[in-house]
Amino acid sequence: MKIRNADFYKSVSALDQLPDEPFAEIVFVGRSNVGKSTLLNSLTGRKGLAKTSATPGKTQLINYFTVNGDCFFVDLPGYGYARVGKGQKRFWGKLLGDYIASGERIRLVVLLVDSRHPDMESDREMMDFLAYHGRPYGIVLTKCDKLKQKDRVKAARALESCARKTEFIVNYSALSGRGREELLEKLDGYLDAAAGRIGETQQDK
Repeated sequence: MKIRNADFYKSVSALDQLPDEPFAEIVFVGRSNVGKSTLLNSLTGRKGLAKTSATPGKTQLINYFTVNGDCFFVDLPGYGYARVGKGQKRFWGKLLGDYIASGERIRLVVLLVDSRHPDMESDREMMDFLAYHGRPYGIVLTKCDKLKQKDRVKAARALESCARKTEFIVNYSALSGRGREELLEKLDGYLDAAAGRIGETQQDK
């Protein structure tokens, strides 16, 4: 996949605000402070596309970005941040859960996992949730530049043992760009398949 352009489209706080465009959606989800915004900026080559912050829990809405004018990258609220109030946690959890469960245009969920902590319970719960709803998902191990090669291998093996339904595992470093081309190649297959299905649907109409 070659990303020619990427732009912020809209933020939504409820499912009735979702875009009407029949674009395939690649969804990015992960714990707060796992580096979703940083990865999106690195992946698209747009430094300020997704807003980054040193404060976990910054993403509180579903954020849509158009990519190449014909698909969406979707940034979901981070989960697992203890300092967020219970009411806000419930709101985020319901919004995130309802969207993943009901999104008709979701082609792939990219689950970001901190390579330094590959065995977090909240990440395993997300894998179970995605599997329950039949959502294909791949895992990106972020911040892999902070680990030695042997530790990266160890982290990937730890994930393989509990994420048997994952489509792929990619080590990614936004700092060095490691894993970027590999991840783009993975995403391309899902978007190509989605384009064909969308085309067939439009012809049927």
